[in-house]
Amino acid sequence: MDVTSILEEYRHWQRFSKQEKLDLEHRGAVQKLAKSGAMATRMTASYKSMAERASSEGACYRTLFSRRQDNGEELACEGWLFVRRVIAEGGTTRVRASLLETFTLEEGVITPGDKPAIGVTLEIFDELLVKNTMQLGCRVDRNDDDRDTRFITFVDVVRGDLKPHL
Repeated sequence: MDVTSILEEYRHWQRFSKQEKLDLEHRGAVQKLAKSGAMATRMTASYKSMAERASSEGACYRTLFSRRQDNGEELACEGWLFVRRVIAEGGTTRVRASLLETFTLEEGVITPGDKPAIGVTLEIFDELLVKNTMQLGCRVDRNDDDRDTRFITFVDVVRGDLKPHL
């Protein structure tokens, strides 16, 4: 085996390793959100705060989400979310944002600026969680592409240097 093929295999291993890490982190964050009992009103307030900070400081927030593949499998993806505005009308709450993807299994690590930002519309809603008990929880899904669901945006992981890439 030559050095080039060894390095190629190593890069594939790194990509799959990162994918596994993101899948575990996303699953854990979704479970933590469900256990917290957070409702859509509280989540909406968080996104409004993110929009204010994005407007005044250019803040982008780390986000993980699940993307359904063509074969039906769900894989975690990573990116930075720039929240433009939160719109509450007719009983639904939507978030308009720009998403800079920074990791997908297909593309591996994506450096901000290598790929254009995607305009996304997210919807925040309450859901009934039925496992061992019935409880209400909150969920954020992409409204304009049903393959992307369960957005988890971390308010404590922020960057202010990505605005030129939006």
